[in-house]
Amino acid sequence: MTTEHRDLIAVGASAGGVEALRALVRGLPPDYPGALLVVLHVPRSAPSALPGILSRSGPLPAGPARDGEPVQAGHVYVAPADHHLLLHDGHLRLSRGPAENGHRPAVDPLFRSVARVAGRRAIGVVLSGARDDGASGLAAIASRGGTTVVQEPADALQPWMPRAALEAVTPDHVVPAAEIGPLLAALTATPLAPSPASRPDPLLDAEVAMSELFPMTSDQIAAPAGFGCPSCGGSLFQIDGRPVPRFRCRVGHAWSPETLLDEQAEVLESALWMALRALKEKAELSRRMAVRGREHYLSAAEDAEAAAGTLRELIARLGAMAAS
Repeated sequence: MTTEHRDLIAVGASAGGVEALRALVRGLPPDYPGALLVVLHVPRSAPSALPGILSRSGPLPAGPARDGEPVQAGHVYVAPADHHLLLHDGHLRLSRGPAENGHRPAVDPLFRSVARVAGRRAIGVVLSGARDDGASGLAAIASRGGTTVVQEPADALQPWMPRAALEAVTPDHVVPAAEIGPLLAALTATPLAPSPASRPDPLLDAEVAMSELFPMTSDQIAAPAGFGCPSCGGSLFQIDGRPVPRFRCRVGHAWSPETLLDEQAEVLESALWMALRALKEKAELSRRMAVRGREHYLSAAEDAEAAAGTLRELIARLGAMAAS
């Protein structure tokens, strides 16, 4: 029987994650026998400089992931801009599948695909970030027998992703970024005890399929949530459990509750600004009509300006709520 090792490492980071990633790879040994698959949330329109940064920061070669490339030990693979990075049968897959929490690449699709393929051989690592990305993906890795590692929140430049991960799972290890590299080396060097094969997970299979742009829709795996998708306006479906609800629209855009609330707030503010613009235009046009002798338009202008003042106060109040 072949001895298995924890040799497939999925790493997710967002705001403040570059420094954490540099510290992680700096602590890896030059002969590290595992492979790291890394997603850092980056703008879709700009190429990522992360491969060069990580190559200079640690002993392992780092490069942009390429579609169909076989995974090799001792390498760091970085998701390129505007593509999800997924693992499929020992090969890398790049996908322009639906965004998750507004991101592509996103952390959770990588984590789910690694959980599905690697099972107990997987290690999920959540680093610095400003929202709750990675929490549901880390829970998927834990559910398949993988090992979970979370950066100590006090050590992260942005502690929200590590904190969300701590709420989603009871991680196997919570350590500063500088200690994660040596920890990964020790985990990978330790053989896994024999264990029965894990059961199939239809929900995990379906979510990975959606990330790969396979013909799968959310209404096949979840119940209607009664909310609209901030990305496309379609109906959202609620996926319960593991560990908190998630929401997906029919075409696969995915949202955590926290990020959905944030996006709804942005949509609301945008709608309020549009309404404010319309009221200002109505007031201006009404005043022009009043100047031409139609004085009854003056009251319409005053009403529109009063309503616009109410909207300004509401926009300011929403801004104060968001800041707090």
